[in-house]
Amino acid sequence: MPDRGLWSYKEIAAHIQVQPDTVRSYRKHGLLPPPDLVDGGRPYWRADTIRAWVARRPGSGRRGR
Repeated sequence: MPDRGLWSYKEIAAHIQVQPDTVRSYRKHGLLPPPDLVDGGRPYWRADTIRAWVARRPGSGRRGR
C-alpha cells in the first residue's frame, strides 16, 4: 500500500475539482505526468508532482482556487 504522501485518481480529482473518471481520461490521453509509483497495477503520484502539473496546466487557477 502506498504511503499517504502519494495520491490516487481520487485525491487528484478532489484537488482539481473533477471526477476520478476525468483524471483517468487525462492519463489515458497522456495529459498527466507519469506515475511516481505503480502498486498492484494502480498508479500513484506524489502530491508535489501533481501540484507542479496543476501549475503548468492551461487555465490553472480559474476554478476559484
